[in-house]
Amino acid sequence: MPGFVDVLAIIAVVVAVVVRQFSAQRISDDRRWWVLPGILLVVSLREPGLVDPRHAASAVVFLCAELAVALVTGAAWGRTSRLWRGADGSLWTKGGRATVFVWAGGLALRASLYGAATLVGIRQNSSALLSALSVTLAVRGGVLMWRARRLDAVHGGPGHEAPARMVGRDRA
Repeated sequence: MPGFVDVLAIIAVVVAVVVRQFSAQRISDDRRWWVLPGILLVVSLREPGLVDPRHAASAVVFLCAELAVALVTGAAWGRTSRLWRGADGSLWTKGGRATVFVWAGGLALRASLYGAATLVGIRQNSSALLSALSVTLAVRGGVLMWRARRLDAVHGGPGHEAPARMVGRDRA
């Protein structure tokens, strides 16, 4: 039963993240963007079975591949999200069409890895998926914060009184 509950929790987190991603979201400067990914990582590491003990070496290779896909997906997600300052100086983000392709590609790669691991007899549980999700969210948050700092450096910081606009690749 705990495995079923884990899967439901993962699905709920993914749905919440995806729904929020495709609507404009205000980004705060409170520097707590890493809290949710951190909690998810701790939860995933507390669960037994992150690595299949019967095939430890192969399972670690698949886990590393999963985490590499998560890293690339998070970086691409953060890079393809539109980022802009509102008229009041607040920072906003929203995923676009490119973000949909990033999500679809990441899911396809993860499904392929899961299928390949199953074919060679490696048992994976929700801990690996939760770990990968936490890495994806952490990298996305880090990329967005890095881009926000660049936006501040180019346009005079968060208190700048310019009209709302997007810059460079961030134009709509």
